[in-house]
Amino acid sequence: MAILGFLLNLAGATMLLLFAVRMVRTGIERAFGASFQRILTEKESLLGASSAGLGLAIVLQSSAAVALLVAGFSASGVMAFGTGLAVVLGGDLGSALIIQVLSFRLDWLVPLLLSVGGWLFVKSDQKRLRQYGRILMGVAFILISLRFLREAMDPIRESAFLPALADYLARDYITAFLVGAALAFIMHSSVATILMCVTLVAIGAIPLEAGISLVLGANLGSALIPIWLTRGMPPLARRVPFANFGLRGSWAFLMLLTVNLIPVTQYLTMIGPAQTLINTHIAFNVTLLIVALPFVHRLGGLAEAYLPDGAQGGTNPLDESMSALDHSVLNNPRLALPSLKREVLRMGEMVERMAAPAMEVYESGDQDRIEELIALDQLVNKTLSGIRQYMASLPLAEWSKPDIKAARELAEYAISLETAGDTVAKRLMPLARQKAKKGLSFSPAGWSELRSLHETVLASMRLASNVLLSEDIESARLLVGEKGEIARFERKSRKKHLKRLAEGGVSSFETSDIHLETLRGLRDLNSQCAAIAYPLLYRSGQLLETRLIESLDEADT
Repeated sequence: MAILGFLLNLAGATMLLLFAVRMVRTGIERAFGASFQRILTEKESLLGASSAGLGLAIVLQSSAAVALLVAGFSASGVMAFGTGLAVVLGGDLGSALIIQVLSFRLDWLVPLLLSVGGWLFVKSDQKRLRQYGRILMGVAFILISLRFLREAMDPIRESAFLPALADYLARDYITAFLVGAALAFIMHSSVATILMCVTLVAIGAIPLEAGISLVLGANLGSALIPIWLTRGMPPLARRVPFANFGLRGSWAFLMLLTVNLIPVTQYLTMIGPAQTLINTHIAFNVTLLIVALPFVHRLGGLAEAYLPDGAQGGTNPLDESMSALDHSVLNNPRLALPSLKREVLRMGEMVERMAAPAMEVYESGDQDRIEELIALDQLVNKTLSGIRQYMASLPLAEWSKPDIKAARELAEYAISLETAGDTVAKRLMPLARQKAKKGLSFSPAGWSELRSLHETVLASMRLASNVLLSEDIESARLLVGEKGEIARFERKSRKKHLKRLAEGGVSSFETSDIHLETLRGLRDLNSQCAAIAYPLLYRSGQLLETRLIESLDEADT
């Protein structure tokens, strides 16, 4: 029974730790996620890129999350291979540093974090303050889970089971290495895995030697996570995760042999076993960054040879031959509806491709790039025409009412996406051309507002694609809530702009029309993409018919 109780307590503490790490990451992504692309892509030097990755990994508490961001930016062509790999290497070091912070005994902070975080999350109406509350509560849950983990070891520490297991792992460092890799991959969090190892070493549940092998293995397992999560992405996106896996795997195995075949551990224990384990993990990532950073660009050729552009793993939404509409399944709603949904999703990716470089061309004024983005609207229109023809070919008279409704909702969303494409091509791009021809510049404050709004809209567009694919109610609610936040941001930016005009800002006056029209264009773009959420929320009973008061007499009573 003692073993069963131990395993149950260990599983509970581990799940709480995983939940807490995810809670912190979710809060940070929702509060600041729209700015991640700018943070990562504006760094020109390799050292700056690795520093950006380090900072983001500390904030997100996950090197895998940084790797996934890099994969996405690489797929869209906004980040070169060498820069992306430098960001990921810096992210690995950042996740190691956050373990040092979380390993301190900060149990006294738990009541304060829960009180402040809970109040912000429950009582605040502002999105960002609610996410701050989520982050604070997540940190509190991490500290609570680590305390539970320490307490879970108490009943089993004096039994014969744990010492035998610990001694075996200390003797067989290859097995311990593989166990660490498996734990990190299964838990999908190297931070949680290594925190657990540090806690076990701190209370004497496992020896330092076994802990080092487990941690080195966890570094290998953490590099496997982004490879698994990007398996459906195009080769261009998967090259950085594979290169990182090759570097981390080789370096981890080399350090494993060094530590276990050369008697160096005895010289490291003067500062305590837990801190030694943390220092070893940090030193591993520091040395890997120093050794690998000068060669990241040269690894691009190897990665391209291993994952050539023609390899399986993804499709280009701009390739007209990749239409998902299958005319051979028109009589089968179970196959025709997914086919229609995939085509609408591809259409959404086209619109995102159009919208993503908008601020880039506002700043550069590149006329060729502007014309290129405007031309993409023809592909969006052509895709909508294909969807309309597909809808006309469906034998709706033979379908059930729910299937007919689902097909019409997809067609209506495709129309919204076509309007979104028009917003980019016929409103935003002409404004960018006008700004370039007149040689105008936004005020620093105005440009910052436009760029922040654009980043938020792009994040909302990605969320809309997820809602289309998953039909998740919580994501749909978040999408509609984000629409309200964007509308409030647009109104606030407009008021700030008018205030700058009143104060006599020359640049604000010269670009006033362009600034205001861009704000409205971005707001409308978001509204058109967020339309996917409304049918889903209405079907689930989470959307009101109208916000109008039904009866004036009732309002007076």
